[in-house]
Amino acid sequence: MRVRAVILAGGEGTRLKVLTVKRAKPAVPFAGKYRMIDFPLSNCVNSGIFDVIVLTQYRPHSLNEHIARGRPWDLDRSFSGGVQLLQPYKGHYDTDWYVGTADAVNQNLNFVRRGNPDYILILSGDHVYEMDYNRLIEWHQAHEADATVCTIPVPMDEASRYGIVDIDNEYRVRSFVEKPANPPGNLANMGVYLFSLDVLEKYLEEDRQMRGSSHDFGKDILPRMVASDLRVFAYPYNGYWIDVGTVDAYWAAHMDLLETPPSLDLNDRTWIIHTRSEERPSVHIHSGANIINSMITDGTVVASGATVERCVVSPGVFIGPGAVVRDSIIMTDTYIDAGAVVERCIIDKYVHVGANAHVGDAKSTVGDLGLTLIGKNTEIPPDFRIGRNVVLGTDFSEAKLLKRFPDKVIPAGAEIE
Repeated sequence: MRVRAVILAGGEGTRLKVLTVKRAKPAVPFAGKYRMIDFPLSNCVNSGIFDVIVLTQYRPHSLNEHIARGRPWDLDRSFSGGVQLLQPYKGHYDTDWYVGTADAVNQNLNFVRRGNPDYILILSGDHVYEMDYNRLIEWHQAHEADATVCTIPVPMDEASRYGIVDIDNEYRVRSFVEKPANPPGNLANMGVYLFSLDVLEKYLEEDRQMRGSSHDFGKDILPRMVASDLRVFAYPYNGYWIDVGTVDAYWAAHMDLLETPPSLDLNDRTWIIHTRSEERPSVHIHSGANIINSMITDGTVVASGATVERCVVSPGVFIGPGAVVRDSIIMTDTYIDAGAVVERCIIDKYVHVGANAHVGDAKSTVGDLGLTLIGKNTEIPPDFRIGRNVVLGTDFSEAKLLKRFPDKVIPAGAEIE
């Protein structure tokens, strides 16, 4: 039995705002030292699947650099599969940008079916979870399925964000509705599919010729398979899974890691999440620093008198004397100067928060996280104040911010491009 995994990693991720201005959604940093795509890649190799295709599209440079030849995941192989990164191209039919998830696979079908694998495993590159795909394959075989959809219950008030699956007592799918305004249930499609190759080829070819199709697995391929009375089954997954497609979900997923016990145990040595790591020195916490329920990554320096509470801190961050950082996600090589206060923020790479600046606000109302986002390469001047629910774009220099906000205040709710 031969399984080939196809990871869809071309997402633009506009709902993550400034976090995806300069990178594809699967390349967004996660949990300090990882990127989102590390989770499906690691799930593959931990499941013994070493034949992986990654389909990129939007701003693929970070992904290409991160994955490279796949050595951190033991995917630097040639005879036994390995990893291939494929981008959109102009070919015989003047193909260009992928129209939908099914179109992305169909445009690369010659690579997908090369060597005639038995099964094709379709994965999203921007979901955080740990899954043994062998159990999914065994379920697929035991049910003699043509296609299997991984499902998970979600809160009813969030069900409209997902494809909703209705099943019978034997887990056979009776209906499949993509992001319904009034969800008929709360059993959500996880975006993890297993197809027998011949069935996938047939339905991709039919879909390619259909006018009006959005060429998407959730909107078109799966509903059509169900309507055609194919053997489509739901695989019930009961572990931790989250689609970090929104800013609130991204922040909540990080806060889940700080729970006791954590929702996702990254210390589980039986299921290692692999990544490409930089060589960084050990964490240095100075005398008098106060660290409370936080994840601190290599190369970070926390100076005397600083407080870090309920935070996830990426490599190379400096937190200066007397600075306070709470309920925040701080990305690589950010410098937070002495006396600065950062509360309920997501701060991207290479940001400099000046001395005694105040960014974000710990107060939030019910149903409103009040998160403030700071884009990559931005310099926040000393004594500057940025309110809650602010989105500040990338590459702002101190001079540019002071010229635009001479009173040194960005009010709550502002979105600054």
